[in-house]
Amino acid sequence: MTQGSSHDARTAGAHRVVVIVDENSNPFELGCATEIFGLRRPEIGRDLYDFRLCSPEPRTLMRDGFFTLTGVAGLEAADSADTLIVPNRPDVEVPRRPAVLDAVRRAHARGARLVGFCSGAFTLAEAGVLDGRRATAHWQWAHSFQARFPSVRLETDVLFVDDGDVLTAAGSAAALDLGLYIVRRDHGAEIASSVSRRLVFAAHRDGGQRQFVERPVPDPPDESLGSVLAWAQERLDAPLTVADLAAHAAVSPATLHRRFRAQLGTTPLAWLTGERLALACRLIERGEPRFEMVARRSGLGTAANLRALMRREIGLTPLEYRRRFGL
Repeated sequence: MTQGSSHDARTAGAHRVVVIVDENSNPFELGCATEIFGLRRPEIGRDLYDFRLCSPEPRTLMRDGFFTLTGVAGLEAADSADTLIVPNRPDVEVPRRPAVLDAVRRAHARGARLVGFCSGAFTLAEAGVLDGRRATAHWQWAHSFQARFPSVRLETDVLFVDDGDVLTAAGSAAALDLGLYIVRRDHGAEIASSVSRRLVFAAHRDGGQRQFVERPVPDPPDESLGSVLAWAQERLDAPLTVADLAAHAAVSPATLHRRFRAQLGTTPLAWLTGERLALACRLIERGEPRFEMVARRSGLGTAANLRALMRREIGLTPLEYRRRFGL
């Protein structure tokens, strides 16, 4: 399998994302990175990133010998990354190559953003860039990780962790969540929503949601949350409450709460707030200049509440967000 280069005139000057692929790397996380950061975006009108794969060897045998990756850049490509996604693999007890760890350390020293998907947290920890910092990893390896890297502040029951210039995702599906979160952080909610629509994937699952969902298999249609979610998304500007959602679903608030926990890994109120905040961001990006109007149309009430939520959840005030992502 040979990589087709995306490094040409169409991505000149774009933020460069480089993925290190090493022996026994997981194909799924590689696919997530390629899908989110590497594909052309004709529906947006521009490409978001300059994307490259690199490897320490000319031929890289992927997990369980599924296929061999060839034709990618050498490891030196990591030295030009603005964002470096480190390799992950199922055999977490096997140390990484020194050359890979050195590339990670160099990237960190020059200020590149580092990303670990699933067991990629082990690579970051081996390189020493997680010491004293927050991170997450797949629940299956949490005890092993904590025993090997006690100086890392491991958060064991979240989807992903943003610790500034180092970000980690807990598992395979959480790689998509973290990837979309990075797109949203770089390009705003409207662009992230467009990417998620192409993926047919939820645009906003907060990193604090639980890794383990108690009933991962979808419920029968009469217990699905789909209709109530769609109903609420059309009425975000209304004074909706959890009781309103429960009434529309024809269940008690307690039953609705259990279904949200089981199917989405969050609470109805947290989901509703997240949807309203995402709508507020899109309104600001589309050019609505009045923050009071943004707050009302998104159901967040007042500009003060909008400001507090955006600062807490996004790290930017509405004014800062408009300067960064507005028309």
